[in-house]
Amino acid sequence: MTATRLAFGVIGAGGIARRRTIPAMLGSTHCRVVAVMDPVAPGAVAAEFGIPRSYDDVNALLADDEVEAVYIASPVMCHARQIELAAAAGKHILCEKPLTATFDETRAAVECCARHGVMLQEGFMMKFHGAHVRLKQLIDAGRLGRLVYLRAQLSCWYPPIAGAWRQAPETGGGGALIDMATHLYDLLMHFAGPVRRIEAFTGNLVHNYRSEDASTTLLEFASGAHATVDCFYCIPDEASRTRLEVYGSQGAVLTEGTIGQGDGGLMEGVFGLGDAAYDAMQSKDDARRFQPVEFEKTNPYTAECDYFAECVRRGIPPAINGPENALRIAELTDRAYRRNRSST
Repeated sequence: MTATRLAFGVIGAGGIARRRTIPAMLGSTHCRVVAVMDPVAPGAVAAEFGIPRSYDDVNALLADDEVEAVYIASPVMCHARQIELAAAAGKHILCEKPLTATFDETRAAVECCARHGVMLQEGFMMKFHGAHVRLKQLIDAGRLGRLVYLRAQLSCWYPPIAGAWRQAPETGGGGALIDMATHLYDLLMHFAGPVRRIEAFTGNLVHNYRSEDASTTLLEFASGAHATVDCFYCIPDEASRTRLEVYGSQGAVLTEGTIGQGDGGLMEGVFGLGDAAYDAMQSKDDARRFQPVEFEKTNPYTAECDYFAECVRRGIPPAINGPENALRIAELTDRAYRRNRSST
């Protein structure tokens, strides 16, 4: 089995890699981690997870002949260069979101990977959450009718931290919008299709660092459906329920706790509506007929890595989170920031 697993080297072995993705890869039947690179204590990470080799230099990891693919989880300002180096070394690339800080950098990264013939996938793992997989099935089966309105929420408490790269535009590309709202742009487009109009509001409502701690986005899809995305660095974690709401002409699905890094949460839905006559006596106090919707619990990071490994083994470019999707998200993000600037 080991010989058939895709051999990963991890670039940027702290943060999300150490907390989530390395453990997810180690629990995979399609992936193995043979090396880690980090400028700070890579040996400690390797020892913690029993990984054979550790490096403190990107080029040293890329020269490792056993490494077939890299997972890049370094700060955003490093992504563009590291993608370029990995592609030139012939390594397939799974890179955390955002792929780069700007649309122009993303386009260059996509072109570089195509030129060197390597696979590229961006790390939007929320599509792989069991609840979101089930919701996509319900939408595609027409259980909600025509989609009308979607709302997605992701907030956290992120106070000023010395040296935090997400809190400075030149190192993170921005703040709450590029870091968190992009996750939700990606998820909602997965459900509702391409976006034709976007309006965004950003600002600093609580924290005084230079990246925004607040973002709200209004989206209009090509289908005509509307959506709002609200993401904040200045709402306490305990006060945010990370809700996802999808409303259609024949029903709705609501989730709580499915947006995030875990595999749990709750989902409920109501279906088979939309045929009744107008009710002038409608009462909003009536109990709603929502029922629990079951879904398979799957580690979204493991599922994401397994999918990428299968694409590489089969020689089929990723249809989920592949280069075209990366370009769409980067272009939409640039539009959001431009619209925000033009309205102030």
